[in-house]
Amino acid sequence: MDWDSSGSTTVTLGILRQVADENPHLGIVVVGGKGRLAVRVPEELPRRAERLGVSSSKVEEALLASRLAAKTDNVLLQDGYQLYHHTLIMSEDGLWAIVQQGMNVEVKLARRYHWLGPRTSTVEPHSGIASVRREQAVLDLTSKRSIGARNVILDLVRQEPRKTVKEVFEAYRLLKGIIPITSWLTGEKSDHAKRDVIVKVYKPQARPPRHLEPILRKLYEISPRNIEELLLVEGVGPAVLRSLALVSELIYGAEVSHKDPVTSPLDPFRYAYIVGGKDGVPFKFDPKLAEQVVKFLEDVIERARIGDRERLHVLRRLRRLLAPPKT
Repeated sequence: MDWDSSGSTTVTLGILRQVADENPHLGIVVVGGKGRLAVRVPEELPRRAERLGVSSSKVEEALLASRLAAKTDNVLLQDGYQLYHHTLIMSEDGLWAIVQQGMNVEVKLARRYHWLGPRTSTVEPHSGIASVRREQAVLDLTSKRSIGARNVILDLVRQEPRKTVKEVFEAYRLLKGIIPITSWLTGEKSDHAKRDVIVKVYKPQARPPRHLEPILRKLYEISPRNIEELLLVEGVGPAVLRSLALVSELIYGAEVSHKDPVTSPLDPFRYAYIVGGKDGVPFKFDPKLAEQVVKFLEDVIERARIGDRERLHVLRRLRRLLAPPKT
């Protein structure tokens, strides 16, 4: 593995999928993956889960979670990273976990999104988001701080579509400075900082997306009861949600979180410090050392099973000593 490789996620999960396929006695199924494999979850999961005896209701719950996770991390959370990897792991008792990865092509960095069942809420749904850096301007409608804006968005799609389109036009005029944005913002110092974030997040255009009105008409007819229902309507993508969030923030004054929800550092270089990297950084990969590490970890797991408390206590102390300093 290269020290800076996004493959630390994709390759690891690919190996896990292969091992699960070849060893059904392990009691887990792994579906999805990178690229085309990611969209095959709905056809793969029912067939494979049936072999483990997982009930159809548990499978349906996991499939719903899969769809919501994919839409949430692409639409409700717009952080500049485009999803290209989606893996769902399910155990024989119906528990599931979802791991997704996105790529920021401008800076050539990846970040990983973790979901852990059975919770399927789209309000702060992640068990963790791992990234090497924190972005300064994001649109985060998963944050509890954005709940008011989520409610405004639901109101917007339930009102007459032409009125909503008109409000989107007005918000875009504000954003582009045709109407001074200072008529909305207060406090001179915070004006500039907040305006910069708002402009970067909402990406000013000459006009709203062309497909906005047809989608709004569809949503008006459906009248979604919650954000999850809205999210799963075909055609509702990043541009539509961005336009609605803009109206809720600029026109109605609802709070929208622009803070990056990343929780953990993603630094594959740490693995290279243990066994080396194939590119020779910080030293050439050492297969014998890698084998010793694997055997050591197997020994730890085995001792945990038989209850070797003294050794586990030492390992916990060692982990605390090796933990990176808090920033």
